[in-house]
Amino acid sequence: EVQLQASGGGLVQAGGSLTLSCKTSGFGFDVTAIGWFRQAPGKEYEGLSCSDTSDGTTYYTDVAKGRFHISSDNAENLVILQMNSLKPEDTAVYHCAAIFPPDYGLACRAPLLISDYDNWGQGTQVTVSS
Repeated sequence: EVQLQASGGGLVQAGGSLTLSCKTSGFGFDVTAIGWFRQAPGKEYEGLSCSDTSDGTTYYTDVAKGRFHISSDNAENLVILQMNSLKPEDTAVYHCAAIFPPDYGLACRAPLLISDYDNWGQGTQVTVSS
């Protein structure tokens, strides 16, 4: 069964860092694109970053660029989102999502929309306090 499990969320003070993990199973991890998205209360999903696991291509939206870093470990079927310099406005539920062949090669670029992805997990809550 296809599964994407986001974890690592929690409560952190402004300026702090947090590392989220997306553990996947049930599909070919090395031929996919994994994206990170978030949804703040009352807001739409916002794309953050994407990693094409087949060739290492990465993409960052403006909100994530410079503060967040995505990486992947193909052997462990794992994608990491390292978040630094967190702000209260980063408070949201963070989701990882996957695109499967053949479309994954086109996924890691603008616009980064969760609706374009084939599967995503429940998400993990990140709360940044002032």
